[in-house]
Amino acid sequence: MAELLFGTGGIPHTSTKPKTTVNGIKRIAELGLGCTELEFVYGVRMNNTEADQVASTARKHKIRLTAHAPYYINLNAHEHEKLISSQDRLLQTAHIASLCGASNVTFHTAFYMKDEPEEVYSRIKRILTGITAEIKRENRFLWLRPELMGKISQFGNLEELLSLCGDVEGLAPCIDFAHLHARTGKYNSYYEFKSVLALVERRLGRSALDNMHIHLSGINYTRNGETMHLNLRESDLKYTELLQALKEQEVKGVVICESPNLEEDALHLQETYHKV
Repeated sequence: MAELLFGTGGIPHTSTKPKTTVNGIKRIAELGLGCTELEFVYGVRMNNTEADQVASTARKHKIRLTAHAPYYINLNAHEHEKLISSQDRLLQTAHIASLCGASNVTFHTAFYMKDEPEEVYSRIKRILTGITAEIKRENRFLWLRPELMGKISQFGNLEELLSLCGDVEGLAPCIDFAHLHARTGKYNSYYEFKSVLALVERRLGRSALDNMHIHLSGINYTRNGETMHLNLRESDLKYTELLQALKEQEVKGVVICESPNLEEDALHLQETYHKV
């Protein structure tokens, strides 16, 4: 990846008609954005033929694709059926995302479920080692990206993600800077953003900064973490300072906007990045 691309988490809301994935990719190109995330968050409801159409449209318009797995994943589920279903949903997403030509699959890893974090980490590491091995056997060339989560009840703080991605081949982090700020009440200045990027490079190598997957939006939060996403200019997140840090560190990859006003904020991020 030779540059940092900006795009939307899902089909552009207000400007895609009719609202289909293929039309959404075309609209991303018309807007001058460079990427989009396919949202399978409520289930993988796309067949192989549709996936081929998505792939060909993205190639034609030179739009980079990523994907988001269903929300209903908990790799620390105590019930066996829920655990198996969670693994199946992640594998299903990897299958269809690969056919679409997506390079990443982001997912929400787990809840602590009142278990000790160290126990949860070991359990998740074992499960994801098996899942990534299965994806490799199927010759699906994509990264699985556990997301940095915004609630303190969820597995996925910065340290857990970096350790997990260092321990399991085939994993790379999805750094959601809004979630990081909401979860900690910190990480909201140029120097703090730079410190995160330096830590990613130190733990995972320069290649991690050359192929980052970033989520970004405004955020509302309490002491327990995230409560809801906001439009950028309705939030206290200092996103201009983040963009400055990303530019100065020559970070490459994708920035996926998850603000409620989706394409408006994605364009605003892209424009601001080129100005800083």
